[in-house]
Amino acid sequence: MSDLPLADLDAFTAVARERNFRAAARLRGVSASSLSEALRRLEQRLGVRLLNRTTRSVTLTEAGEQLLERLSPALGEVAAALDQVGSFRDSATGTLRLNVATVVARVVLPGIIADFLKAYPGIALEVSADDSFIDVLAAGFDAGVRYGEMLEKDMIAVPIGPRRQRFVLAASPGYLLAHGEPRHPREILDHACIRHRFSSGRVAPWEFERGRRSCVSRPRPGSPPIRWNWRSASPFPGSASSRHSRSS
Repeated sequence: MSDLPLADLDAFTAVARERNFRAAARLRGVSASSLSEALRRLEQRLGVRLLNRTTRSVTLTEAGEQLLERLSPALGEVAAALDQVGSFRDSATGTLRLNVATVVARVVLPGIIADFLKAYPGIALEVSADDSFIDVLAAGFDAGVRYGEMLEKDMIAVPIGPRRQRFVLAASPGYLLAHGEPRHPREILDHACIRHRFSSGRVAPWEFERGRRSCVSRPRPGSPPIRWNWRSASPFPGSASSRHSRSS
């Protein structure tokens, strides 16, 4: 009997409490005939008469009395649970679990978290900073923040934070004196570099832009070995260039 329609049980309790089909129908906003049909289905499924009906009155049988006594608190709990769930529709509440790149946790989130929590006081925010490439939802998070080139194609993304971020490629005066100053991004491949390696093992490329022109520098076979791979929580300041990046 676990597959009994909840609506039919609710119809029974309405009629049983009002002792009148028309009054129960007005209370539920339905027709009296629909309640009568619901009671017919319920009694047929149970194989027991629950109500005695006459043209003037509706009374409960002994089985109906016992069913009403047990159903009332249970249906009250169902109604309370639905009301509680409905509160999520009216205002944002609960815990928001974010998985973000560590550079986002350091650079992007501090500028927007305070305003977000002020606008949504019912939200408790949990942030996990991680540079590995994971399935955010499968790992138990509600959302993630990554740079656009790291997004899966089927993910729904919206931009947040500053739309333009710039990094600077730097070298010490002593290094430039000893090895010369590169004049084009391609020449950087002939130099010893400190680059950022994500925890997944992926090495971040250096992308340069000037106007509408762009260039990507990556290590290639035969070039000097990279002297360092930086594994800090955020990319080393010299590991990127004046580049237009979008965070989503």
